[in-house]
Amino acid sequence: MEKAKALITIAQRMRALAQTGLSYSVSDYETDRCQELLRLSDRITSIVSGLPDEEIAACYHPMKEYVTPKVDIRAAIFNDRDEILLVREKADGRWAMPGGWSDVGYTPSEVAVKETKEETGLDVRVERLLAVLDKRCHDYPASPLYVYKMFILCTVTGGELAGTFDILDQRFFALDNLPPLSLDRTLPENIRMVDELRRHPERPVVLD
Repeated sequence: MEKAKALITIAQRMRALAQTGLSYSVSDYETDRCQELLRLSDRITSIVSGLPDEEIAACYHPMKEYVTPKVDIRAAIFNDRDEILLVREKADGRWAMPGGWSDVGYTPSEVAVKETKEETGLDVRVERLLAVLDKRCHDYPASPLYVYKMFILCTVTGGELAGTFDILDQRFFALDNLPPLSLDRTLPENIRMVDELRRHPERPVVLD
């Protein structure tokens, strides 16, 4: 049973990577490779479940389940001077808390750790969940996607600040001297909220 679950998780992760690749593909070669990965994912799932490949594929093409919100996970990381870690996004040149879309095959905590490592070079330990927000209920820019945002408090355990292909810079900022923020990703009120919650661990998780 555990081996079967592990194989299904691998197939789900393979499918997620392939579908993401199709979204960003710029050549027929890339598209063909991603479509082949989708077929291989279906084959693995078929072998494990005993269902025909066609039945597996039909579960996804077209998608038949309810449309659900996407989940954006942000890591709240402070240093010993009470400064917050922000990354400068290549997409708009503005700053945000480390994080991004949740990935298939990863828990929310694992996403926070992975995204922080990829975007900043730092190793972190997850402390606790601070908030789960519905973007619709807050002053984010209009978006075609319906999104829940999770804010997770993390502590640096190692590593060094280092750049990546989609992040221009990483720095700690005093809360009274914040740079221009990437408002679709991080609002000033988000930073005030996570700072307040980390200082008062007795307070419950903020919802909605």
